Amino acid sequence: MASNNSVWGIEIGQSALKALRCSVKGDEVVAEAFDYIEYPKILSQPEAEPEELIREALEKFLERNDSGSHKVCLSVPGQSGLAKFFKPPPVEVKKVADIVRYEARQQIPFDLNDVVWDYQMMPGSTVEEGYALESEVGLFAMKREMVYRQLAPLTAAKIEVDIIQLAPIAIYNMVAFDRMNERVENETFDLDNPPPSSVILSIGTDSSDLIVTNGFRIWQRSMPIGGNHFTRQLTKDLKLTFAKAEHLKRNAREAVDPKMVFQTMRPVFNDMVTEVQRSIGFFRSLNRKAEISELLVTGNTVKMPGLAAYLGKNLGLDVHVLDRFNRLTGDDVLSIPTFRDNAPTFAVCYGLCLQGLNKSQIHASLVPREIVVERVIRAKKPWTVAACATLMAGMVGHYAFTERSWSKTHPDMWKGAAAAVEQMNSYSTQQFSEDDTLTSKLNYLTVLGTEVSSTAERRLVWLEVIRALNAAVPRTIYPEGKPPSPKVLPFEDRTDIHILSVESKKYDDLTTFFTEDVKKRWREEYRNWARVTNSPIPETMLTDAGPTGPGWVFELRGYHYYNSAQRMGSEGSNHVRKSLITNLMKKPIDLPDGKGQLLRFMPEEVGLKYPLLLNERKPALVRIPNPDYDAEAIQEAIAKAQKEGAPMTPIVPGGKLPDGTKIEPAQLEVLRHDFVVQLVWQETTMTDRLKAREEKEAAEKANEVTPADPDAIASAQ
Repeated sequence: MASNNSVWGIEIGQSALKALRCSVKGDEVVAEAFDYIEYPKILSQPEAEPEELIREALEKFLERNDSGSHKVCLSVPGQSGLAKFFKPPPVEVKKVADIVRYEARQQIPFDLNDVVWDYQMMPGSTVEEGYALESEVGLFAMKREMVYRQLAPLTAAKIEVDIIQLAPIAIYNMVAFDRMNERVENETFDLDNPPPSSVILSIGTDSSDLIVTNGFRIWQRSMPIGGNHFTRQLTKDLKLTFAKAEHLKRNAREAVDPKMVFQTMRPVFNDMVTEVQRSIGFFRSLNRKAEISELLVTGNTVKMPGLAAYLGKNLGLDVHVLDRFNRLTGDDVLSIPTFRDNAPTFAVCYGLCLQGLNKSQIHASLVPREIVVERVIRAKKPWTVAACATLMAGMVGHYAFTERSWSKTHPDMWKGAAAAVEQMNSYSTQQFSEDDTLTSKLNYLTVLGTEVSSTAERRLVWLEVIRALNAAVPRTIYPEGKPPSPKVLPFEDRTDIHILSVESKKYDDLTTFFTEDVKKRWREEYRNWARVTNSPIPETMLTDAGPTGPGWVFELRGYHYYNSAQRMGSEGSNHVRKSLITNLMKKPIDLPDGKGQLLRFMPEEVGLKYPLLLNERKPALVRIPNPDYDAEAIQEAIAKAQKEGAPMTPIVPGGKLPDGTKIEPAQLEVLRHDFVVQLVWQETTMTDRLKAREEKEAAEKANEVTPADPDAIASAQ
């Protein structure tokens, strides 16, 4: 591990490798060296080879600089990791770790064994007499696989990384130290009257990070727009190669027609302003007391002429480019033209150096624990070897003296004890053999009993699955069991789903049904369902191999009239997704357990999985009988009028009978949406479900971390 008190902050970007080395002299942070190595091609270009370009850049960095004796801090993109901030309940400080571990299981959508994570209490948290009162905790995580992928180029170059930090957090550390230090160090954070917040927009090559902070609290978001989008816009509209478009973007003012260049890039300007406005609006909806005072912009893209002014004009904020660092000294570096020209892109490196020098507000690191342990062991290995050698010498001496004493002991002294041990060993072997025999008989009887008892349960599984399918069909319960008149409740406002037929087909192996085409269609339809219902898409969906083994495939054909044109996004197939598909996935089903009690199960526990809406069609106009049409009443009214000699009028829909009654049409035209839904059913008995539920509860209980204070966890939930 590095022993020098200087720190290298390294950012491996999409277009260049940036590095800054700083140290502390007195109370000042001094820049000692820097490097800016631009790649021949941007890493995201189709013809680029990122691994080779990064390797060459690191080789050039090592040729120019010495990194072996300095601490190294590495940044990773914000979208590669997770940063969550939550407020724990008032609790003892020593119990915060238990609450954070519980919160990590809730917030991190992966197994914690597959994740590198760390946490820290944010500045401004109130701690009195060992209790955290008004506090906020930051939780930072990254998939272990992604961490090692980011470390791979530096490991290959034999550069040891001491700290790994998310780029947005590094930027926060820089801003908190460089521009908000007096506020953070001298003021007390008041939750009801927070200080003004600054918005930091770090524009990268392919994406941008937006951080909102007042020095005490952070809110950050990654946006899928960056400098490359301007280049691609020029490539698309002006029919240029990527390299020429990049050159034109960087030298727009010297172009033959600068106005045309800026007009071409205007859609990207607008997209960026829209994304920033949306992010700031969402932040304000969460923090209504927050006041935003300025916009700070970093990244080399800010050198694009007119960008900062355009952002300020459209956002209504004071915009400042982070091209100078107030508390960073070291004229030998700061006065170099290359550093001055690229100063906006060194904000992340500056923040990394501050963390390495223990000058930052957030000091959490995402270096895997096994790497830290390995380095500690390596540092202590010489002492360990010396201790082992000393211990070995002592054991050899002890053995020599013990063997000398043993040689003087008469063997006949141990014959009786040895015979007793042998007798007991023989008895133990016999008892173990009898126990194995009885266990085998018990297992046989258990299997036999399960087979006999399950036969009775299997007679009910079809009744149970029909009940489950019936319960999943959305229907409206009308008073007196009769739908109201279309005048009261038009057909297009009725959410009922009408099932015309239910068919089933058995498969000895469901993989013959769930082919790659069906799997692709199911994933596409799952995303449509998630979009319509605003539900998260689980990570396991992308790796789900589908059903295997024997089972059934049900096909439900039906229709509905819930297709008003005013219901954009909720009619047609989307109504089927929101109602029927959602019920087939999430609606609980009450089934009798054979003891007179109803037990509630989810569709997946009953064996119903992979619901799939097969057809994606628009509603069609059909004619259906009008329930308000009464032919007998019309005939009676005509006969009565003829009998009384009243004048007759034409009998047409919309007209009136002689007695003034309005004539209803015999049929109505409505929009009808027909659909076909398929889903897989694999037979499960009541015993199977209860056993699976018990195993799941036991596994959750085994993995649950029980905190010292149950009330604290209850409050956290």
